[in-house]
Amino acid sequence: MMRVKVFSYDKCGTCRAALKWLKAHDVEITENVPLFETPPSAGELAKLLSDSGLGIKKFFNTSGEVYKEMNLKDKLPGMTNEQMLELLASNGRLIKRPIVTDGAKVTVGFKEAEFEEAWARG
Repeated sequence: MMRVKVFSYDKCGTCRAALKWLKAHDVEITENVPLFETPPSAGELAKLLSDSGLGIKKFFNTSGEVYKEMNLKDKLPGMTNEQMLELLASNGRLIKRPIVTDGAKVTVGFKEAEFEEAWARG
């Protein structure tokens, strides 16, 4: 059985859909980290970023209120990756959710096709 760690927010419909998908596909959730209360550290985010193969901007919840209030669309281009990781680690509401990892690969957000590719047992 595949085992994963999930960073999510329990009131988020997308997170609930992702968790439901994982359970339906016999993926064991070893840890469900509450993203707003316990955001990953900058170091942990750096590993997730590296394992994901995605650009750092994919980790930002660009439709979130905090992102918009902080005017990050205009600020991010002038920031270094390290500054962006520190910013993400400082506020879980800035992080796109859910993040799912098995320690080697990572998905950010929930798209059924991506989950099928990453987490379904073949």
